[in-house]
Amino acid sequence: MSFAEQLTRLQAFLDADELHEEALDYVAAHGYLTALSISAEDVPEREWIDALFAEEPHYASEAQHTEVEATLVALKAHIARQLASEEDFELPCDLDLTDEPDDSELRGWCIGFMEGVFLREEIWFENAEEEVSEMLLPIMVGSGLFDEQPEFADIASNANLQDDMIVQIPEALTALFLLLHAPDEKPALLKPRHH
Repeated sequence: MSFAEQLTRLQAFLDADELHEEALDYVAAHGYLTALSISAEDVPEREWIDALFAEEPHYASEAQHTEVEATLVALKAHIARQLASEEDFELPCDLDLTDEPDDSELRGWCIGFMEGVFLREEIWFENAEEEVSEMLLPIMVGSGLFDEQPEFADIASNANLQDDMIVQIPEALTALFLLLHAPDEKPALLKPRHH
């Protein structure tokens, strides 16, 4: 079975209504795996798989159980390669919160990403708190999880500003990956400009 077919099957599994309501759907799971791939500390597989589902799903068979988990692990590795490749990172959804942000796939992706950050929050911020916070900002804005905070409420109420931030997510991901995995090579974002 090709990787694309595996992903299609994983998507059908994660997007099914039977899963626990706190389980991540496919797009949110992609965001979550992206955060895990960026994190400077490897989270043990069992831990992040269990957290993704909130509770053990009802698998049709042991074979399905093995396949779903293996595909999640393969997708995480695929995302990590994409991040390391320096090419523009592609999200599995449009970079658009639409007119109904709470229903948009991008919001789901950003929430999933933040869930991945929360698994090891202190590790993310321990070495370069300011830079990491700056790069996480577009994702935090996209997630809507912080809209209670005044600075986020201000951004959320300004559609243009919000859109400007959201389109920076792919760049921010690459910069975060470099910052946390190759701290000696500062991403271009932070280099002094030499003429």
